[in-house]
Amino acid sequence: MKLAEIYMQFQSDITIIEKELEASVRSDNDIVQEASIQLLKAGGKRIRPVLVLLAAKFGQYDISALKRIAVPLELIHMGSLVHDDVIDDAELRRGKKTIKSQWNNRIAMYTGDFIFGKAIETTTFFDNPQIHQILSNAMLEMCLGEIEQIRDQYNLGQNFRIYLRRIKRKTALLIAVSCELGALAANADYKTRRNLYQFGYNVGMSFQITDDVLDFVGTAEQLGKPAGGDLRQGNVTLPALYAMHHDSQIKKMIEEVLETKFPENVDLTELLTLINQSGGIEYSLSISDQYLKKAYEALEKLPDIEEKTYLREIAAYIGKRKF
Repeated sequence: MKLAEIYMQFQSDITIIEKELEASVRSDNDIVQEASIQLLKAGGKRIRPVLVLLAAKFGQYDISALKRIAVPLELIHMGSLVHDDVIDDAELRRGKKTIKSQWNNRIAMYTGDFIFGKAIETTTFFDNPQIHQILSNAMLEMCLGEIEQIRDQYNLGQNFRIYLRRIKRKTALLIAVSCELGALAANADYKTRRNLYQFGYNVGMSFQITDDVLDFVGTAEQLGKPAGGDLRQGNVTLPALYAMHHDSQIKKMIEEVLETKFPENVDLTELLTLINQSGGIEYSLSISDQYLKKAYEALEKLPDIEEKTYLREIAAYIGKRKF
C-alpha cells in the first residue's frame, strides 16, 4: 500500500484536523494571521497527525479527542520550522519564501511563538497531566536541540554521538510522542504506548538521517532549496562527518568553506561530489536502515490489527523516500 492510500483511509479525519489547524492559527493581528496561514498553506506531509490517528487505533479511537492532540503536535512542528528558518537564515522552504524572508526575523520569531502558544492552548482540552508533561518535555528537548545546533554550527570538532543526540531532540522525539500521545489519548495500555513510542523514535531518527542524505543527493527542485544547504548554514551532518573522518582532503575543503561562513556565491559542486563518492552517503543510509530495523522490531510487539501494516508502510516510505 502506498502512502497516499494510507492517507485516503483517514481522509475525513485528516480534513477535520486541517480545519482545526486553520482555526487554531486565527488571530486579530493581521500580520500574525497572514504569516501563520501562509505557513499552513505551504503544506507538508502531516506525518505527525497521521501517526496520532494510527496509534489511536490500538485503543479507543475518537476523533473529537484525537484532533486535540494531532493539532498541537503539528503546530509545534510548524512553529519549530519558523524558528529554524531564522536560525539558518533560510530564504526558501518547500520552494516558497519563508516567513523571515517575506517579513523579517522579528515577525518570524513572534509568529513561531504564537503558534507554540496555540499548541499549548489546544491541549487544555485534556485533564490528563501525563499528556501535558509529555508534550512540554518534547518542546523543551526540541529547544535544547536547536541550541545545540547553534552551538555546533561551523564546529568541526563534533562527533557522531553529538550528531545523533541533536537529531533525537530536533526531530525524533516529536515523532515518537506523536505515536505515544495518540495511544495515550485513546487510553491504550502502557505496553502498547511504549512500543509505539519506540517505533516513532526509531522512525524519526531514520527520517532525519534520510533528510540529511537528501540534502547532498537531491536537486534544488526536489528539495525546494539549493542542495548542500546544511553545509552552507554551517551544519555538519552525518554524510559530511563520515567523509571528514575518512578523507583528509574533504576535511580540509570543509574547513576552508566553513571559514568563509558560507556566502551564497560559494560553489560547493566539487565538495558535494567528493562527499557523495566518499562512502558517507552509503554509511548514513546504513545507519538509517539500522533505526528502521529497530522500528520494525517494535511493531512486531504490537497487536495484529490493520493499522500495524499501515505503520510498517510509513516506515518503509521513510526508508525509501527520494525527497
